[in-house]
Parts: sequence; structure tokens; C-alpha cells
Amino acid sequence: MLTRRPKALTALLLGCLALVGSAVGACGSATPGEKRLVVEIFGDLGYRDLYTRFEQTHPGVKIVEHIVSYDDHHKNLQAHLLGGSGTGDIEAIDGGYIAQFKVMADKFVDFRDYGADPDQWLAWKSQQATGADGRLMGLGADIGGLAMCYRRDLFAQAGLPTERDQVAALWPDWQSYIATGKRFMAKAPKDPEKVAWFDSGANVFNAIIGQAPVGYTASSNKVVVADNPAVKEAFDLAVEAVQAGQSAKLATFSQQWNAGFQRGSFATVVCPAWMTETIRQNAPQTSGKWDIATVPGGSGNWGGSFLTVPKQSKHPKEAAELARFLTAPEQASWIFRTQGHLPSQAALYDDPAVLGNTNAFFNNAPTGRIFTEAAKTLQPQYQGPKDGDIGPLIGLGIARVDKGKQGPTQAWRQVLKDVANATEP
Repeated sequence: MLTRRPKALTALLLGCLALVGSAVGACGSATPGEKRLVVEIFGDLGYRDLYTRFEQTHPGVKIVEHIVSYDDHHKNLQAHLLGGSGTGDIEAIDGGYIAQFKVMADKFVDFRDYGADPDQWLAWKSQQATGADGRLMGLGADIGGLAMCYRRDLFAQAGLPTERDQVAALWPDWQSYIATGKRFMAKAPKDPEKVAWFDSGANVFNAIIGQAPVGYTASSNKVVVADNPAVKEAFDLAVEAVQAGQSAKLATFSQQWNAGFQRGSFATVVCPAWMTETIRQNAPQTSGKWDIATVPGGSGNWGGSFLTVPKQSKHPKEAAELARFLTAPEQASWIFRTQGHLPSQAALYDDPAVLGNTNAFFNNAPTGRIFTEAAKTLQPQYQGPKDGDIGPLIGLGIARVDKGKQGPTQAWRQVLKDVANATEP
């Protein structure tokens, strides 16, 4: 499935400059007596203020955060683990890739040895990061419970209802969402060009397949893209919407996609919890114009990450303690309320601070209620070791249809060929 990238392009440019606390000179070597913890992540997880708090209670510990592009981050981690050196003290891993790294669980510390209780997190979340030997090699940072973000002003201009409950009633399922898109496109605003219904067909596909009981891989780890009708059905629905002219044809997380939020190029976007901060950062001037409704199908998951400590860490005790601190209930609640990342700890879904949270940018939408309800009904999908590679290949197939480079049949055939090549033993 498609997965999360950094919230802003500038994050990719920070590199060693993305420092927090008093980690002066962190691009070089640590000062004598200093325990330097390097945190390698692929997007802004909202930790910077928390690093400072941890340093204040742990004298002599200095934390450095490196943000690298999503693809490069996971490729680098794979290479460093296989090469025996080069990892950070903490490495974030996206949910789409966790199965790939779980087969190398013996290269990570077991958080149970450092006091972590797997029951602190959603059972399926901890299971995703538990190796065959029972090793808890990752702590759940967040999950990507789904909703749908929409532009109230553009809906009004097209004659559609704007109140979130009425909007949610427009699309109980994805076929209804596409039908509503046809209504919108018939009267879509033109300022300065016609507004699309959604950003990209790949994102619509990603949400649909994320709701299926089985995705790209069966629990036996057999890749079932060609055999699972749910994958083809999701592909066909996304292509149907694309061919109806509903897509803005914007590659997700590209500069053009970021600018699309600023220009108002599309009226809806599939919206996991972490996407809310992405939208706010990209288009702060649109505050109050956005709102959030239930996603077609009611729930689902896109993204969500884990924190791991490779055995290569020179300070595994302190690194494990930092990972536990960053994913502890108090900090997870704060991150959700300030950054939008939905906790992966079920106990917080009934916490008044989380449940009662609202977001002024999204017309005071009750984000706590919307996203926790989606999380409670979420049916976790099994993730295979190759899922992180498969999702983008299907997204590229839909993009080829979106841009008129291939017809649906030709694109699907190429998807199957590309997936087969990428998943060969």
C-alpha cells in the first residue's frame, strides 16, 4: 500500500541540521562522556519537543534526529542491518515495511528485556512487530486510522451539503463516493481551473484495499495480488473514478501535490490521522475551509509506524528507554493533540483528552471522536514482507491510467508483471 512520506520537502533537506535540545555538534562525534542517541526517521513524527524533555531528565544524553526520504530510509536500514554497521540508535519503521524487517528480528533488541509490555499497544500492532521467537522488536508509535478530509467551501459552491454528518451520509460505500464525485464534477468550481474531486487515484485505491480482510499477502506469506479479487476490485473502482475525470492527477507527497492543497485543486482527500497536520502545514491559509467526515466503508488504516532499537546501538539501554518514553501514553496523547498522530494504545481511546480533542483548522472537527471510532472498528490486515514494495507498483499502474499512458486492462497486466518481478524469491 502507499505509505507515509515526510510532511514537508524541507524535512528532507535538514539532515544533520534537524537537531533538538542541546545536541551541539551532533553531525560530528559525541563529546567525552556524552551518550549520543541518533534517531533515524522518515517523516516528522512530532518528537522534537519530547527530545528536550527526555534530555532534561537524563543528564549526559544528547539526541540527534535525522529525517530521510521514506524510500531511502528503509533501503538504508536494510543495507545497514545486512552490512553490520551504520544504523541509528533508534530506527522508525513504517507499517508497510515492518513485516520485511520482522524476518530479521534477531538484529533488534527485545523491548521485553527493557520493561516493555506488549499489551500496552493494540494487540494487532504488537503482533506486527513480534518476531517468530517472540521478540518484541518494535513499539507502536501510531496508526493511520482513516477518515475523509473535504473542503466545505468547494462543496457549497458545487451545491453539496457541507455539515460533516450530512457529508458522511453521501458516501456509505466507495461506489457512493464515486457517484457523489460525479455530482461534484458537474458543478465543480473553476478558480482558475476546474477543481477535481480527489488528489490521486492511487490514494483512493490505497484506502479501499486497506479495508479488505486480505490485501496483497495471505497469512502464509504468499503474495496474492493476482488471486485476491479484493485487489482487482479496488483497482477497478479507483480506475472508474479516474476515467470519470475525478482525479487531480497529483503524485502523492510531490511538490505539485503539496501545492494542490494551497491552490484548492481538489475537494476531498483520503485522510489518515497524520494527514491532518500535513494539510495544515501545506496550506495554513485554508484554515476553517476544511472539515472531516467518516471515510466510505467506515474505517481502515493507512500508515502508522514503529520505533525499533537495532543491536548495533552503542547505548541500547538508553535508546530503549527513549523509545518507551516517546510511545508512552502521556507522550502519545500529547502528540495526537498537537501533531495529529493517532496513538496505537487502545487505553487512550477512552481518555477524555484524546476523545474530546478538536481541530480548529478543520472547522473544529471532533478529531478525537472521529479517529478513535475509526480505530476501534478497524480490522487489521496481514502485512507480508513484500507489501512495502507492492503497493507503490499498483499505485504507478493507476497513475498510468490517470495520465492516459495506458488503458485499464494494459495497466493491470503490467501491475501483475511488475509485482511478480518484485516478489520473485
